[in-house]
Amino acid sequence: MLILQESCTDATGSYVIYAPVDIVAMNVVLSGGDPDYVALLPSGFAILPDGPGHNGGGILEIGSGGSLLTVAFQILVDSVPTAKLSLGSVATVNSLIKCTVERIKAAVNA
Repeated sequence: MLILQESCTDATGSYVIYAPVDIVAMNVVLSGGDPDYVALLPSGFAILPDGPGHNGGGILEIGSGGSLLTVAFQILVDSVPTAKLSLGSVATVNSLIKCTVERIKAAVNA
């Protein structure tokens, strides 16, 4: 597996988008093969400023208003489009989201 990643940070916010890619499939594409056969399920997160904060005297303080975190995952749970999600799959996805948000918060607060 390879991980394709794109990231950006500027005054408007930051994002990281990534997708696991099969090495064999990537080599086929790099050799001129059809990219339509490479499965990409990108996931990622964005951190955006939540606006300016105010100090005790009502003066605006740039960068003190907090942040908004958006996390998105694309996960292939079942190859059958009409399949219903199992309770175990939902619990796994919930755990993944919770763990990811906790790690991002820890990294930002470090």
